[in-house]
Amino acid sequence: MQFIALDLEWNNVYGKKIKGFFNEIIEFGAVKVDAEGNIYDEFTCLINTQVGKKLRANTKEITHITNDEIKTGILFTKAVSEFKKWIGTEDTVIMTWGDGDVRVLIDNCKYFGCGDRIPFLNKYMDLQRYFQRIKCTSKSQQIGLSNAAEMVGISDDGYSLHRALDDSKITAKCFNAIREDKIINEYIKECNDEFYSRIVFKNKVISSMKNPLVDKSYLNCICEECGKPAEALTKWKYSNQYFRAQYRCENCNKDYQVNVRFRKLYDRTEIRKIVKPIVEEETTEAKQ
Repeated sequence: MQFIALDLEWNNVYGKKIKGFFNEIIEFGAVKVDAEGNIYDEFTCLINTQVGKKLRANTKEITHITNDEIKTGILFTKAVSEFKKWIGTEDTVIMTWGDGDVRVLIDNCKYFGCGDRIPFLNKYMDLQRYFQRIKCTSKSQQIGLSNAAEMVGISDDGYSLHRALDDSKITAKCFNAIREDKIINEYIKECNDEFYSRIVFKNKVISSMKNPLVDKSYLNCICEECGKPAEALTKWKYSNQYFRAQYRCENCNKDYQVNVRFRKLYDRTEIRKIVKPIVEEETTEAKQ
């Protein structure tokens, strides 16, 4: 089985076909990694854009790719075809840092008529998630590629960050630094119906109390000092992704701000609850 580290660069543009913005790919970069972690082959190409004729200023600033360079590239459909040929017939795992590149690939394949699926993707691995498992970092805080490289002692000196080929090389080096074959299979995903359903699913914050996914058992407050239930001072209101209300413990004469967020994920509802004491002025202001 061969492992390929893939990285993409893109330009945010308005697509008339979908009547909305999407990220048009402007560069492919990838490297093949052998069993010892050595890079033994590489692929790189620029994409001659068809939707956004000019790069946005921030894209040029980050990637240092110019409009003139883009004009020398190949069409997206040809890039996909050439990349598939470069992969070959060997059983292959495509690795990216986070699944953002895969989502962008799916959008581009749909837009340019390559189908609803990525033609060259059979097995996939989110190296960012794997890295955070090995390094025991918080799932709620994603680690960028540059920071990950620094954590494992890989210098990015001599590399052009935010260029697809160099980023794919750094990705491969990070993979080699943390590779543990005992658990790696847990993170290799077959790109079947379940995979595509999950990866295109968009998480959504629930904003209505009437939604059946709102677990009302979380809409309460227990005093942190005496452990008794506090009484509501205000009705629940939705603001900035959270349901918010204020509570008072009459026993301790202490007031609390309670914020609860319900977010629908692909296979579960994520609940985040924040309870913090509030000062008297805030309570008075909330009542008015």
